[in-house]
Amino acid sequence: MGYKEDNYLNLSRSLIKKMERRNFEGYYCKTAAEALELALSLIPRGVSVTHGGSESIKEIGLLDAVKNGDFEYIDRSLAKTQQEKRAVVAQGVLAHTFLTGTNAITMDGELVNVDGISNRVALICFGPEQVIVIAGINKVVANVDAGIYRAQNTAAPVNAIRLSAKTPCYDTGSCAQCHAADCMCANIVTTRHSRIPGRIKVILVGENIGY
Repeated sequence: MGYKEDNYLNLSRSLIKKMERRNFEGYYCKTAAEALELALSLIPRGVSVTHGGSESIKEIGLLDAVKNGDFEYIDRSLAKTQQEKRAVVAQGVLAHTFLTGTNAITMDGELVNVDGISNRVALICFGPEQVIVIAGINKVVANVDAGIYRAQNTAAPVNAIRLSAKTPCYDTGSCAQCHAADCMCANIVTTRHSRIPGRIKVILVGENIGY
C-alpha cells in the first residue's frame, strides 16, 4: 500500500469514529469493487430498494446490481408525469433501503447535501429503514461551509448540465446563489445525527467517485 492509500485509510478510520458518535455506521473500502460487494451485503434479499440521483452509486455498479438483483426495485425512470413522480417518491418513503451519494462529508463526520427537487435529502432525513451512502474520498471537506461550497460549485454545475437545468451555474460553472426555476440548491441539508442508530450507513471509498 502506498503513502496516499495509507493516508486514505487513516483518514477514514478517524471519520468512522466520529460518525459512530452520530449514530452512523461507517465503513472503508479501498476500491469501488469492494464498496459494491459491501453495499450489496447490507441489503437483505427481497426487500424494496429505491435511490436518489447519484452518479456515485452508478459508478461503482450498485444501481445496475440492484436493478438486476433479487430485490423489489422501485424504478424511478418509469414515472413520466408529475403525479407519477410524486407516487414513486411516496413509495420510496416506505422502502427498506435508500441508496444515495452525498455532496460532502466534513472532517467531523457530518453529511452535507444540496438538492433541487429535494426527494434525495428528504429520504436521507426520513422514511426508509436504512440509508446507504456511497462516498469517494474526494467528498471529504474541512467543515459544513466547505461542504456547501463544494456542493454548489463542484457538484451543482455538473448536475445542471446532466439534467439540462436552466441555471446560471450551467452557463458559468459556478454558483450564483440563484432563484431560477430549475435552482439546484433549493434545500441545503446537514445531517449531523441519526435518531435511529445505524440507520445511516456510510461507505467511504479510497477513490475519486462522483461529482
